[in-house]
Amino acid sequence: MDEPMLMQPEAEISATRVESAEPASGPVVSITGVGKIFGTGEKAVSALEDVSFDVQPGSFVALLGPSGCGKSTLMRLMAGLQPVTSGSIDFEGRSPEQMRKAREFGIVFQQPILFDWRTVQKNVELPLELIGVSKAEARARADEMLSLVGLQDFATKRPWQLSGGMQQRVAIARALAFRPRFLMMDEPFGALDMMTRERMQVELLRIWDSKPDITVTFITHSISEAVLLADRVVVMSARPGRVMKVIDVDLERPRFDDIRQSKEFVDIEGEIRELIYSQEN
Repeated sequence: MDEPMLMQPEAEISATRVESAEPASGPVVSITGVGKIFGTGEKAVSALEDVSFDVQPGSFVALLGPSGCGKSTLMRLMAGLQPVTSGSIDFEGRSPEQMRKAREFGIVFQQPILFDWRTVQKNVELPLELIGVSKAEARARADEMLSLVGLQDFATKRPWQLSGGMQQRVAIARALAFRPRFLMMDEPFGALDMMTRERMQVELLRIWDSKPDITVTFITHSISEAVLLADRVVVMSARPGRVMKVIDVDLERPRFDDIRQSKEFVDIEGEIRELIYSQEN
């Protein structure tokens, strides 16, 4: 099924994100000396080692690195799904576990994980039902989020009737239905074809621009994707994953696909590529 094209006036997008860009008093997430070891003794595997960086409120941070470098592990630690072995992750004085229990996180995985026997609307409502939100409130939130991702006309469809990109939009709508402060995305476009992936990148920017209070952490293997989306790119080494460098992406927002052709974009992309390849050499 073809993707419905969504448009929003550039001035409107820009105003939304610019208004949210107030001076930050400090980081909303502080990751300090984090290490993660799986197993014990001779079978112990070090996935992460001495990982440190900060995340500013309302920012978009991309975690970039080779397969097996611990990006997904780091996200699970940040989401409170696994404990750290060493170091700390602090959300303005609260632990990841406390944040998770307070439902401050929305998580989107590579596969949308939708239930084919439920409509799109009911898939978005499901987690709200499980936490006891009233039917009326769950319906209202689902309507709001489906409108946000441009799928309000597909509410009664089943997931199997949608394209891969549309299914992933449903997953994003479901994650945002909690009204989380943090959106964590683990290679959400990795299974899509290149053309759909690039459309979804621009679509994600549009969605994020309309939710200026949400802080995004995004895992990717793609240098171009990281530069297009992020304010900061955390470049990680091969296992055990370490932070090689945190690169600020000082590109004007709002961003659209044509920014990939700009000299500034190409220069940042080249800096990251050189950093990663220097490690391999």
